[in-house]
Amino acid sequence: DLALGGTATQSSTLSSYYPAKAIDGNTASSVSFGSCSHTTQEYSPWWRVDLLAEYVIGTVVITNRGDCCSQRITGAEIHIGDSLDNNGNNNPRCVVIPTIPAGASASFTCNMMGRYVNIIIPNIYQFLTLCEVQVYEGPSIKWAFLRLKINSSEDLSNPTIKDNILQK
Repeated sequence: DLALGGTATQSSTLSSYYPAKAIDGNTASSVSFGSCSHTTQEYSPWWRVDLLAEYVIGTVVITNRGDCCSQRITGAEIHIGDSLDNNGNNNPRCVVIPTIPAGASASFTCNMMGRYVNIIIPNIYQFLTLCEVQVYEGPSIKWAFLRLKINSSEDLSNPTIKDNILQK
């Protein structure tokens, strides 16, 4: 789980339900157990984990709150990328979450490159509660099977020029 080594932040914090509680390795789904993150009620609440390096993110697993209010996660979006523009919420979208049953964990396949994983409930005045977010690395490019095509006006039969281009 890449998220365990990351740092989390969110748009606001209700009481002591800090963003890091969603990446503490504990999937307990009752807010009263103290292992869930929780924003205040606000417009377009969001949560983000910085993985501290870029990865191919294969799967994101979200554990929803189980003690009440499970419908709040419906319509949330997962965004993945390397930009902090709009707090990372402008990164490409992996998925719109249809629903996650109370206390359940749902897995979403993304296979996207990025350093930041954001979860946002866009364009609505709502709370965002996450009891656990797990991020798993996906398949990386197998260099042995990579075929590179270079368009160049340089004479690639000259080994020095070819080496210089490949180093770039």
